[in-house]
Parts: sequence; C-alpha cells; structure tokens
Amino acid sequence: MKLSRIIANSGAWLSGDGPHRHIVVSSRVRLARNLKSKPFPGWAKKAERIEVLKSVKEAVENLPEMEDAFSENLEALSPLEKQVLVERHLISREHAAKGVGSAVVMNVPQTLSFMINEEDHLRMQAICCGLQLGKVFSMINQADSELEPMLDFAFHARLGYLTACPTNVGTGMRASAMLHLPGLVMSEQMNKIINSVNKIGLAVRGLHGEGTEAMGNLFQVSNQTTLGETEEEIIERLDKVIQTVIEHERNARTLLLQRKPVTLLDQIGRAYGVLSHAHSISSKEALNLLSVIKLGVDLDLFPDAHRFPVDELFIETQPAHLQKGAQMQKMTAEERDTLRAALIRAKLKDVPEPDIAKIATKPSGSPENDE
Repeated sequence: MKLSRIIANSGAWLSGDGPHRHIVVSSRVRLARNLKSKPFPGWAKKAERIEVLKSVKEAVENLPEMEDAFSENLEALSPLEKQVLVERHLISREHAAKGVGSAVVMNVPQTLSFMINEEDHLRMQAICCGLQLGKVFSMINQADSELEPMLDFAFHARLGYLTACPTNVGTGMRASAMLHLPGLVMSEQMNKIINSVNKIGLAVRGLHGEGTEAMGNLFQVSNQTTLGETEEEIIERLDKVIQTVIEHERNARTLLLQRKPVTLLDQIGRAYGVLSHAHSISSKEALNLLSVIKLGVDLDLFPDAHRFPVDELFIETQPAHLQKGAQMQKMTAEERDTLRAALIRAKLKDVPEPDIAKIATKPSGSPENDE
C-alpha cells in the first residue's frame, strides 16, 4: 500500500473519542527489542543491518494485525515523506535520518507502527486517542508475544530485555500520554507540575518528545525507568499521575473561568480573530493559537461539531504536511506560512464567533482577580 493512501486520512488516534479526550490527546506505549547475538544498529556494519532488517521486517509483515500494512525501506522514502511520519508521531526524528538498512511498517489505522534498525533492531508502538494506557499496552504486548516465536530477542534473566541505551534495559518499555494543558500554562502552574512529576521518576517533554518545545500547550508525560518494575506497574503508576494532572488542569480551567473570565475571553477572541483573518502565520504561532481555540471548544464557546476540524489542523499545519498537501518537495518558509494561513482560514470559515454568553463576565471596571 502506498504511503499517500494511508496519510490521506487522519489516524484513528486523532479522530477517535477516548476517555478524557478533552485533555488527553493520545496514549502510547513503545517497546524496544533487539536480536540475540546481533550488534546494535549503531555498531553494526551495513551488511549486518540489512540482514537484521530482512528477518525483522518479514516477521512484522506476517503479524495478523498488519494485514494490508504499509511497509517500506527508508531509503525509498523522500525526506518529506519521512518528516510527515515524524509529524504524525509514527517514527522518531532519529529514525527519519536513517537510510539503507532501516524500515518502517505500520497498519492502515496508524495505531501500530514498527521502526526497524532505529537505535534498537526493533521499536514497536501502539497509539490511540484519550487516556487508554492499558489498551495500548495490550495491543503492543500482543504483537510482542506474536513476534517472540519468530525472532530470538536478546534477554537476560536478571536484567530483562537488552537495549542499545542502558536507560531502556529491563522492560524496554516507554509509556506516555500527550496532554493538552492550556489551563495550567495560562495560570502559570505548569512549572510546578513538571517539577512534581520529575521528582517521582516521570518525564515531561514537548510535542515531539525529548529535546522539543511544548508548542500548542501540548506535553508528553512518560516513564523514565524501565528496570525494576513490571510493565503493569509502570502503566498503573503513570495512569495515576496523569489522572492527577487531569484534575489539576480541570481545576485550573475552573479558576480561570471564575477569576479571569475577561482575560480568558480576550485570548480566545484574539486567537479566533487572528486565525480567521491572518494571511501569513508560522507553525509555532498557529499551534499556540489553535490550542486556545481548542480550549474554547472544550468550554462550549464553539459548537462541538468543530472539534475534529480544529484537532486536524494541529497535524495539517505542520511544515511537511503542508508541502505534501501542496505536492511540493520544496517550499520557502514564507510560502509555508502563507499556505498555512489559507488552510486555517478555510477550515474556520464555518466556525461561528465564540459564544461569550457561555461565560459569565464581571461588570466593567471591577477587578478580575479577587486575590
């Protein structure tokens, strides 16, 4: 199956309706595995990587879940196509830089994807919408169990699964959730939350993982340790922490409505005005303003029917998606900014102005903050 046919539609993880969907965009579990007695990809020679690729790719393609899947060696994909997969969180930025000896396999709904010869011989992930860590773990655990009879994974009786990076030794599992947290950011509580989460052994990262910025008020919360805990214990601990963060975000939104309704309405109104009329807008500004519109949908200031079109724009306005949609390999930053603005204007054309009557504002001249 061609890549263009798969990416023509948004992935099921974006278009679904999972638990806590208004705050938790997606849940993801990734497993790292390596073949026994084979050098890790970073140390392997070209012929060794190709040998591993052949055996791993064949095994993955034979999984029942991967019927009609997209499967391709990375050297056959253009840099633009690889970047599209990065923007969809289907491969990593590191994997996109690979060529001969590496590959990607993913199912049509884009809920299962497999990176072959990234940092490890195999990195497989399951992703779905909302807070469903248990579900995505079951999905990827099943694929892992089906692969074990076909592939001889490197495993140590005391240490667990062996990986290229020591921080992944043990379960080889990274579980994470993508959270939309505008309330905590606007109320300046986000740093406090990040510090609290870090202290209990979890990590908070930006939109595309480690080393990236949290644009659009989107944050990834994930486990940092993979050794000394079972997969189920990691999932349970992470789920409890995310439930707590969800509660803090809800409280932050409630306080903003109670104490700073005018400021909140102003931000939503400005975001709507700029996005509806701008003729040039950067990726960062677009994501940050779309985040405010998304918050407006959550607060019923916009009809819920417009939720999915707004969510789609978080992906469609990314640089590679813009170029792919325009069927152009090369675009200047200025051309992308112009095209991005036109796309957003078209999508928001049918979205009515925010219904400010849904938020009770204080009389003119009264202080917003009671503290």
